Amino acid sequence: MPNDVLVSLRNVNKKYGGVVALKDVDLDIHKGEIHGLVGENGSGKSTLVKIITGVVEPEPGAKITIEGKTYPHLTPLLAFRLGIHVVHQDLSLFPNLTVAENIAIHKYVEKGSKFVSWQDIRKIARETLEKLGIDMDLDMEVGNLSLADQQLVAICRAIASDAKLVILDEPTSSLTSKEVERLFDFMNLLKDRGITILFISHRLDEILEITQRITVLRDGKKIGTFERNEVDKKKLTYLMTGKEISYGALKGGLKGGEKILEVKNLTRKGQFENISFSLHKGEVLGIIGPRGSGRTELALSLFGMNPPDSGEIHIDGKRVSIRSNQEAISLGLGYVPENRLVQGLVLDQPVVHNIVITNLKKLLGRFYLVDTKRKRSFAENAVKTFGIKTAGIDVPAKTLSGGNQQKVVLAKWILTAPKILILDGPTIGIDVAAKESIYNLIRELSERGVSIILISDEPSEVINNCDRILLMKNGRIQGEYLPSEITEEELDRKIKE
Repeated sequence: MPNDVLVSLRNVNKKYGGVVALKDVDLDIHKGEIHGLVGENGSGKSTLVKIITGVVEPEPGAKITIEGKTYPHLTPLLAFRLGIHVVHQDLSLFPNLTVAENIAIHKYVEKGSKFVSWQDIRKIARETLEKLGIDMDLDMEVGNLSLADQQLVAICRAIASDAKLVILDEPTSSLTSKEVERLFDFMNLLKDRGITILFISHRLDEILEITQRITVLRDGKKIGTFERNEVDKKKLTYLMTGKEISYGALKGGLKGGEKILEVKNLTRKGQFENISFSLHKGEVLGIIGPRGSGRTELALSLFGMNPPDSGEIHIDGKRVSIRSNQEAISLGLGYVPENRLVQGLVLDQPVVHNIVITNLKKLLGRFYLVDTKRKRSFAENAVKTFGIKTAGIDVPAKTLSGGNQQKVVLAKWILTAPKILILDGPTIGIDVAAKESIYNLIRELSERGVSIILISDEPSEVINNCDRILLMKNGRIQGEYLPSEITEEELDRKIKE
């Protein structure tokens, strides 16, 4: 094995029952590089990471070589001691502990001390922060930090434990554009210090911006590892999916249908102020802006879950007061939330329950009890109609891929036959093929006369899928644009200004 290879995998296979998760995967990760790992949901990325971190044991015959020493498989403790650390999307921090305690905890536990020396804990944390040039209050409880700072704490915890390989799993999915820039600066600093990073993301623009080499998985197989200058977004998409995917922009402009929603001077103190806009029948209206701009709070107000302090909401020309989500649903609104795992799904419940939960009135039989046969038929038709890939309607929603989980959330609201559907970050954390199916669904709904508010932080998403775009910053609408009149680069620049 060449001296510049930190981690080498050979002949890695993994099956779950009769399902092949990985087949004959070879992979080399070089010392001091930022290595991208991409693939659709279900391509084998998560299984590969679990094998590298010792959580999952590969089939016999695999060889895992770390700095020249070969193992048939790893255990979590062995991987940790070899310097392999993963920072998950949920970060796995202790919100009620301080920055110092979170950074030092793994290093301190590894020492096996029977007694806690708070001086040692602060020393470990302080030296780690100084090493990385980070200024942070050691005594601040982590739960009070921004998500971006929590992420830095999670990475610092790995560095404090002498990490040689840090695996970042979708680290940018909940960050603002400025926070992403800060994270990338930090990643480059780690690279310069000799730390190797495996960067996993569905956002191909970010993969292309930050990595030196990129490995593509598809259906459990390695398609190849490519130098950054060998691929672009179009080629990566093709390598991941095996097909050409392109998103033609809408012509943009007001739809000919009547005005279905009008918002006048809507205000909620500390969240948004003097918001006014209209939405026409069949129109897809994009609202874009950085996280913290008030866009989600506005969506929740329209759906009755965050009542405004002042202003007016008119639906079909009538002024309405929406004080609960039940009232919103009765007025013909549906809402797909930004965080599907917390707000959109009951993860431990089966797919069938998640689909029918918003449609129970349609499934009542004698004595106003839910007709089981009708319920199952309703869910099975939904799975077929929305192309939800699942082992069956009785499996828990948590077993589905991210894209299929999002389709379940979309299905349960679309089947309520809403007049207005609010989609808050509908493609966060899902792959390019799943995005394409959701974009096609948005267009189909629009053609059927459903009015859609699409909230996003991706310029390409709103430019290619919306008739009009509202830019929201600091709780206010800062501008209105037609997709034909603005480029992705211009819109991105306006968001960051």
